[in-house]
Amino acid sequence: MLYTLTIILIFIVCILTILIVLIQAKGGGLADNFISTSQIMGVRRTADFVEKATWILGISLISLSIIASLSINRETTIQNKSILEEVVNMPGKTDIPTLPTTNIPSE
Repeated sequence: MLYTLTIILIFIVCILTILIVLIQAKGGGLADNFISTSQIMGVRRTADFVEKATWILGISLISLSIIASLSINRETTIQNKSILEEVVNMPGKTDIPTLPTTNIPSE
């Protein structure tokens, strides 16, 4: 449950990060349109907000990724491992031939 919630939050943060990066002024983004001094938020305040939002979203993405990795259901992983062992040790399985190796004498 927690894992699913964190994955959904990671997806939302990724979408918001994409939008914030597109808004940034460095590539002629939306922040360049706020040239007028009569705006409530000036160009500098808009750039500060966008930069802070980028940092906050980046830090939250890293934090959510750590939380997601810690909240993986380990029981499912153990079940998958036992299924893999059953497949590997299946009766009637043909072994993969190995190539002969030569012994190189050591000096």
